[in-house]
Amino acid sequence: MASGPNPPPIQAHICVKGGDAAIAFYEQAFGAQCTFRAMADDGKRVMHANLALFGGEVMLHDEFPEFGGSVIAPGTVGGISVAININLPSAADVDAAVARAQAAGADVFMPAGDVFWGARYARLRDPFGHIWAFNAPLNTSRECGA
Repeated sequence: MASGPNPPPIQAHICVKGGDAAIAFYEQAFGAQCTFRAMADDGKRVMHANLALFGGEVMLHDEFPEFGGSVIAPGTVGGISVAININLPSAADVDAAVARAQAAGADVFMPAGDVFWGARYARLRDPFGHIWAFNAPLNTSRECGA
């Protein structure tokens, strides 16, 4: 569900167990703003939410196995096959974003460091099983033919 008059051309749509808690985590860890939330009839699960973060938008919902379960939370399948990549303007922004997320409860399994493609890069797992990667260019040229 795209929101607003100009939705981004690509949006991540993630499934979690504990939608309200996930929204609260993303607000604390990433400075996200919940711009839309619709609860399921049970009043406990998030049917759909939109979160504005890092200049983009992520949609999320709780698991709904009663609807066929084609999209399920990482814990249900025992892992995840996709990482959400956040491109930031500077190396210092990567360090700050990772520190904030770690303080909020994220598991940093690849600490921020300078990598071979000329970037500051880090990876973490949020408490809901999703992988987030943070990337910022360093002052080096890595273009083809350079």
